[in-house]
Amino acid sequence: MNTPVRKLNGHKVNPANDTLDIEVQDAPGAGGANHLYVIYGMDMQLNPSATDGQRNEQTRVEIVFQNGPIPEIGVNGITQEVLLEIVADRLRSFQAGPYACKANACALTHIEEAQHWLQQRTIERMRRGVEGTHTV
Repeated sequence: MNTPVRKLNGHKVNPANDTLDIEVQDAPGAGGANHLYVIYGMDMQLNPSATDGQRNEQTRVEIVFQNGPIPEIGVNGITQEVLLEIVADRLRSFQAGPYACKANACALTHIEEAQHWLQQRTIERMRRGVEGTHTV
C-alpha cells in the first residue's frame, strides 16, 4: 500500500520559505507520528557552507526520525530534541551577533521551554521504566 505524500505549508511566510517545500513521505508509526520528511527547493550550489558532495549532488534534504524502540532496534534516526537544539543554537548565535532582537529572544525562550518539557517527559518515562518502549 502506497502512503500518500502530505505537504506542509506552515513555514511559508517569506521568499526563502515560500521556495522550500516540505513533504511527509511515510505513514504514521505506532505513536501516531511520521518519520520521514523531505525538503525540496534549495540550490545547494549557491551555499558556501555546503560540502562539495552536497553542492554537486544534493537537491533535497531528508530528515529521518527515530522509528521504533531504541532498546529493540537501536538508534536509527534523529529526535525532535536534536532539531530543537540546532534551532536554539542558531538563535543563540543570532542573539550574540548583529541580528539580536525581541522576536529571536521570544522564539529562543519558547524553544528552550519545549526542550524542557520534552526532557521532563523523558525523565518521567525513565522513572516509570517505560522509556524506549511503546508503553504509554
